[in-house]
Amino acid sequence: MCRGIEKRKVFDTDADREHFLERLCDILQDTETTCYAWALIPGHFHLLLRTGPTPISTVMRRLLTGYALWFNRAHRRHGHLFQNRFKSILCQEDTYLLELVRYIHLNPIRAGIVESFDDLALYRFSGHSVLMGSVKRAWQNTEGVLGMFGKRVGAARREYRKYVEAGIGQGKRGDLSGGGLIRSAGGWEAVKALKKERIFQKSDERILGDGEFVEGVLRASEEAMEKRYALRSRGFDLEKTASRVAEVLGVKEEEVWAKGRQRRVVEARSLLCYWAVREVGVAMASLAGRLEISIPAVSKSVIRGQELAVARGYSLLES
Repeated sequence: MCRGIEKRKVFDTDADREHFLERLCDILQDTETTCYAWALIPGHFHLLLRTGPTPISTVMRRLLTGYALWFNRAHRRHGHLFQNRFKSILCQEDTYLLELVRYIHLNPIRAGIVESFDDLALYRFSGHSVLMGSVKRAWQNTEGVLGMFGKRVGAARREYRKYVEAGIGQGKRGDLSGGGLIRSAGGWEAVKALKKERIFQKSDERILGDGEFVEGVLRASEEAMEKRYALRSRGFDLEKTASRVAEVLGVKEEEVWAKGRQRRVVEARSLLCYWAVREVGVAMASLAGRLEISIPAVSKSVIRGQELAVARGYSLLES
């Protein structure tokens, strides 16, 4: 989710909204990112995404930067458009997917943009109208959501509609903005009962899920950071990573930095991008400047490099 700076509008016209969605479509397809739900409000927007091979930070940076530049040109303004960085919350899918689809798609009603639930099905700038079949947006994943309500589209839509309508009276849900332990445990009373029994679960406002899920996510994150620090302590920077790529592929080091479409060059640059970004922690922008390519090109190279490393069993550290 992301808001406009100083609570200003980020969408002034329908043309703004359509351009934002066109850009979102291109980026989602380019990065193999799945979108289950979304809603555009004048001062902010919400997206429910499943991350693909490209990190969500890269997806959002491309979306926000590109749209902000376009918006400023279109409206003859200067300066920042969005308030700080976007806010992202990692969600436990089994527990929260449908809750979040409903909550996000009811945003236009809570914001007073549409007057009734029937009108929501015709509102073009929310994923609800797509799920209801009123609007076509090929980039939105409708099968995954409707499939949870039934095998036949018509019946699934009717059940989905009933489910969303039942959420109107819930209003704003603080428990769906992070730290989802409360809902997962069955509400505050259940959390208090667990504490009385001296049963404690891990919670984190950046993660929406039960204690076991939160602990697993934090543990994986800590392991990744420990690996990154270990690499740095052994002197792995961009130059040493390039040297390791040359060693593994049996090419000259200058070929790792070379331009061209020869297979050896493409493989070398791809493996460099993967190890540098995912394991050493080099910023994509920095790598793009060094290789003289765009950030999206670096992102694609990271994906190719990962596939190459997995297929051939390459490791940044010597076995």
